[in-house]
Amino acid sequence: METVTVRIRQDAQEFSPREDAALREAGNIIKNGGLVAFPTETVYGLGGDGLNPTSSQKIYAAKGRPSDNPLIIHICDLEDLKEIVSELPEAAMRAAKAFWPGPLTMIFHKAEKVPYETTGGLDTVAVPLPSHKTAQKLIEYSGGYIAAPSANRSGRPSPTVAKYVEEDMQGRIEMIIDGGEVGIGLESTIIDMTVDPPQILRPGYVTADMLAEVLGKVDTDVTILTADSGQAPKAPGMKYRHYAPKGELVIVEGDAEAVVKYINAQTAADRANHLRTGIIATEENRDKYEADSVKCVGSRADEECIARHLFTALREFDDEQIDRMYSESFSSHGLGQAIMNRLLKAAGHKVVRLQ
Repeated sequence: METVTVRIRQDAQEFSPREDAALREAGNIIKNGGLVAFPTETVYGLGGDGLNPTSSQKIYAAKGRPSDNPLIIHICDLEDLKEIVSELPEAAMRAAKAFWPGPLTMIFHKAEKVPYETTGGLDTVAVPLPSHKTAQKLIEYSGGYIAAPSANRSGRPSPTVAKYVEEDMQGRIEMIIDGGEVGIGLESTIIDMTVDPPQILRPGYVTADMLAEVLGKVDTDVTILTADSGQAPKAPGMKYRHYAPKGELVIVEGDAEAVVKYINAQTAADRANHLRTGIIATEENRDKYEADSVKCVGSRADEECIARHLFTALREFDDEQIDRMYSESFSSHGLGQAIMNRLLKAAGHKVVRLQ
């Protein structure tokens, strides 16, 4: 299969005739059962017709994704939600008013028309309404319901630029829409609205505190910052190792000075054993490290910057054939919780805690 890449301006609010024609073509590909990768405000998604079981099977095949790992159905109009859910809780409508369009995915009891191939065999469906203009227009042109996990091979870091979509999906899908670098860099927050109180299953840009302001009491799944349970996943990313670079990643937690000393000792030993080393560092400590590659993801005071650059740093380590990586740890509150959730999964929960 030949994969065609088309370029849409990163900041496009209105589309040129060429861009509109490309998006219509992409929409027709999805309507006809094909797959298209596209940018959202969070990461690049791999889209197919969410109501077509064959399209969902193609997504699983293209990603090499376990079929019990549920997909998300993206919509572009709140009214479309009523067609794919069997119950619409009042709390969900409050959350939609506060956070949609935007990086929030809500889980509902599914309507019969949503195939089990899309939901990973579950009776629930996860739904976001993205704010990205290119994503919205593609969803509209494709018929309104795009099933779209992140556009990467299963287990690898999610792509925040089209280059890495092409690396993973070339020859596997019909089209890639290159919309430049995404804005947030981590997947959406997922909250289960089928339980009371609602429960966060995956942290993201919309934090627990933000949700609590709108919904009142909100629970958080205990596995977000711990090893996964053996239960079937209710949402993407809950069960399987995700976001992982090709080399080994270790998170180091503790006093800043001790963390720097420990990581430098480890990279020195690794390099003596002919291993290429990489470090994910913050602006505050970047100049203190010694490794083959040091990636600064931003200042600790700017968690949005850290989130935006995390997956790209992991991908760049792969480009540089880094064998072993070390990362500073981050706050487990607010957006820091989402950052640590992704890092822990990328590291397979390998954490060194210094006294």
